[in-house]
Amino acid sequence: MTSLILSTTTRFLLPLLLMFSIFLLLRGHNEPGGGFVGGLLAAAAFALHAIAYSVGATRRLLIIDPRALIGAGLLIAVASGAAPLAAGLPFMTGQWWSPEVPALGKLQIGTPLLFDTGVYLVVLGVTLTIILSLAEE
Repeated sequence: MTSLILSTTTRFLLPLLLMFSIFLLLRGHNEPGGGFVGGLLAAAAFALHAIAYSVGATRRLLIIDPRALIGAGLLIAVASGAAPLAAGLPFMTGQWWSPEVPALGKLQIGTPLLFDTGVYLVVLGVTLTIILSLAEE
C-alpha cells in the first residue's frame, strides 16, 4: 500500500536529510559528530525512501551497491591513516593541506576529515545493507 502523503513528503525530505548528513560530516570533524552520525542520518533518509516507495526503487536511486560503499569507506579510512607514514610520521597522525580554490578561497583539508569520510561511507553501507536486506524479505 502506498501513501500519497508519505511519498510526497519523502521527495522533499530526502534531499534535505542528505544535505544535513553532509553538514554533520563536514562540521563534526573538529567537534562531536562527524562521519558516524552523518552516515546514520543518510541511511535513515534512504530507509525512509524504501518505506515510501520500495526497496527496488531505493536501490535504483542509490546507483551503487551498499557493499561497495563499505569497501570504498574502508579504503579511504585506511589510506587517511597511512598517509602520514609517507612523511615518516606515525600511523593516524593528523596531516593538513591548504589548497587555494578560486571560488572558495583557502580550504583546510586534513586526514581527520578523510577518515570521517571513510567512516561515513562504511556506516552508510553497513546500515543500508542491513535495512534493505531485511526490507526485501
